[in-house]
Amino acid sequence: MRRITSLTAALTFLLVVLTSIILYIVPQGRVAYWADWRLWGLSKTDWGNIHINLGFLFLIALGLHIYYNWKLLTAYLKDRARRFKLFTREFNIALAFTVCCTLGSYFLIPPFNWVMALSDHFKETAAAKYGEPPYGHAELSSLRIFARKMNLDLNKSLALLHKAGIKVKNYDFSLADIAKEYKITPKQLYKIIESATVKKDRAEIVDHILPASPMPRTGNLSLTEFCKKHSLNVDQVIRRLKEVGIEAEKNATIKTISSDNNIAAIDLYERIRTFQ
Repeated sequence: MRRITSLTAALTFLLVVLTSIILYIVPQGRVAYWADWRLWGLSKTDWGNIHINLGFLFLIALGLHIYYNWKLLTAYLKDRARRFKLFTREFNIALAFTVCCTLGSYFLIPPFNWVMALSDHFKETAAAKYGEPPYGHAELSSLRIFARKMNLDLNKSLALLHKAGIKVKNYDFSLADIAKEYKITPKQLYKIIESATVKKDRAEIVDHILPASPMPRTGNLSLTEFCKKHSLNVDQVIRRLKEVGIEAEKNATIKTISSDNNIAAIDLYERIRTFQ
């Protein structure tokens, strides 16, 4: 049993490390599900499930390993006179490493913030490669709801899908379900029906420069990029924000401006919408 426990702990440790690395670089959920991201045939959800269950198995094996090696472990906590002493030099060093890593991660100071920044870099690269959904978890919307939110003509969308060999039996099937049935991604499905967009009246477009809900990753845009994307005058937006007590710089991101002014990013977005 001792051998089985040690070997199980070793194997699960290696696999937990592997799944941790994969989940470290995996795209954000909205991107992964929209593009049906997979690695070695497994989706983000599959890797997450494997990681969690392997983690539990590792904890069980580790607990048994500690039980079977309790005498050896307690020997590490004895001084030269063989007396038990919790705060030995070795224990204090191990504790210092643990506390340092915990506090460094909490306060996001170097080099711990570099680890998180690298993860963000991988995720941003994946988002650029696979593309963002038009809104969060759009793949879970039914075709009917998706068409309404994206201003698509439902009948024309169905005709385009039929032409592409995709027969939708029920308007209330989600994009993810339809895409899975025909072995394509929700993103590819949207590309097929994208041309079914209903043209809006120009006056309506002018009155609704900013959509009711911000697009994904809006918080990572600088104020200049945000204004350019929505055809807004950045200097005028900065001036209007200052009038309501919000200080903003052109190169600062929406997320940073919100944090610096102690308001939620969505509240800042709504403020700017009122300036139209």
